[in-house]
Amino acid sequence: MTVKIGDLAPDFRLKDQNKEEVKLADLKGKKVILSWHPLAFTSVCTDQMRSLERNYDKIQQKADTVVIGLSIDPFPAKQKWADILCIENVKIASDFFPYAEITRAYGLFNEENGASQRANVIIDEDGKIQWVKIYEPSQLPDVEELIENL
Repeated sequence: MTVKIGDLAPDFRLKDQNKEEVKLADLKGKKVILSWHPLAFTSVCTDQMRSLERNYDKIQQKADTVVIGLSIDPFPAKQKWADILCIENVKIASDFFPYAEITRAYGLFNEENGASQRANVIIDEDGKIQWVKIYEPSQLPDVEELIENL
């Protein structure tokens, strides 16, 4: 079942493209955007991460926020993809091993195609789900709507 507004966000521990550990429990006091994309190196997913990177300063003006883009792609692929896209501010993370563990905990794993759904989740400063939106696989999330809901 997909997480709902008001739920305590499932904790996680991931490595970003710089091999730095990102642990939700360590981010209390900040907002967190989890932006799931089905697969790296695809057009809509690329546009989704570039949009977050381009709007990073605007996101920070609204709230002190950690922005994390994630999918079930293996870590080396995510690392290379972030490098190709010149992603510096958004943390690009892999939920590959244990396979899709975090994606499943948030109820966002697509059993039909073996990838994550395209979704945005905002976690508030207390670690609770503030906002959730699931998109069609071909739909680019509206970054302005995301910012409005911070």
